[in-house]
Amino acid sequence: MASKKVLIVDDSETLRAVLIFVLEEAGFEVLEGTDGIDAIKYLDGQHIDLIITDLNMPRMDGIGFIRHVRSIETYSQIPILFLTTDTQQSKKDEARIAGATGWIVKPFDQSKLISAITRVMK
Repeated sequence: MASKKVLIVDDSETLRAVLIFVLEEAGFEVLEGTDGIDAIKYLDGQHIDLIITDLNMPRMDGIGFIRHVRSIETYSQIPILFLTTDTQQSKKDEARIAGATGWIVKPFDQSKLISAITRVMK
């Protein structure tokens, strides 16, 4: 079975490195974007199984990125996990309305992250 492909979008180089390590250890292939604008280059028709995006990023934030992803037919149904330090219900609601599938609060537990990913990819 081919490995599942995950696109991570976060302006924190440290967090991207941690996510890449955790995801690759779990057998995922990982693409990385430094913010929403940078990550758009991956939305070129290639198969992506899941997107994990931060909320607060320069140029295009996570909610703007989610809206952009949802506007592309090929990616309209892809699971998107929102990864953020923000715990405000209003932000969760805004992300859900934009099209987020789920929500993970930073800092995250590695096993819970993998469990959440596995759950939304089914």
